[in-house]
Amino acid sequence: MADRVYPRDDSPPQTTELKPPPPPPQEEEDQAHHPQSPRKLAGPQSEKPVQPPAGTYVIQIPKDQVYRVPPPENAQRFERLSRRKPRRSHCCCCLCWFLSFLAAFLFLVGLAAAILYLVFRPESPDYSIERVSISGLNLTSSGPISPEFDVTVRANNPNNKIGIYYEKGSSVNVYNDGVKMAAGSLPVFYQDKNNVTVFVTSLKGSAIELTSGVRTALVNGVNKGTVPFNLVLRAPVKFKVGSVKTWKITVKVDCDLTVDKLTASAKIGSKSCDYGVDLW
Repeated sequence: MADRVYPRDDSPPQTTELKPPPPPPQEEEDQAHHPQSPRKLAGPQSEKPVQPPAGTYVIQIPKDQVYRVPPPENAQRFERLSRRKPRRSHCCCCLCWFLSFLAAFLFLVGLAAAILYLVFRPESPDYSIERVSISGLNLTSSGPISPEFDVTVRANNPNNKIGIYYEKGSSVNVYNDGVKMAAGSLPVFYQDKNNVTVFVTSLKGSAIELTSGVRTALVNGVNKGTVPFNLVLRAPVKFKVGSVKTWKITVKVDCDLTVDKLTASAKIGSKSCDYGVDLW
């Protein structure tokens, strides 16, 4: 039975000595003529790497970076996937179209607004309170009051190419110390371009209950000749630009004024008005 051979690094000590194979006849003759030179056992020769031909290079690439050819059963699928173009989702395309349309729309609107402004040069109308006539405000009685105010308003349209339509739904209210004293509305009319219109609006209050503090403040104001009131005006209007009417725009006027007495011959002592518009 042949002896078991173990690897060199972990093999146990051998108990039998391997005998070299018998030398060829030529070697036997050499040993006969030269007995003093014992024969050396030929050990395993290490394999040397094959040298590349002259003028060539050897490039070493890591194994995990070598691209392999797909197997035949996956070759068609690989070719189909490699030729496929990336698709954009339907939602992404719709969003891009919508944003493009919105940008173009806003650009056109802005361009049209700029052209209209340069052509018509619009200016804001201004308003002022010219006169206030008061009746029915009896402070000697402790019961409810029903005051009436006739307010003369001056409306100025400084535009040379724009007219103003005053629509229904306007409101004019008079307050004193936060208490609504009377309410009314503006007349419906058309104000031509570059025009000043003066109109009188009648405001009425019914069964107004005054607290003792408000009544006392009014009496003191009459004695001093400075009774404060706040007039709030809201008017829906349409501007006529050439032959085109705009949408409804709300004109806002807030006026703080004082009168010397609470009668039909009252005179305005001081007044301060703020103007504004709500485009939508």
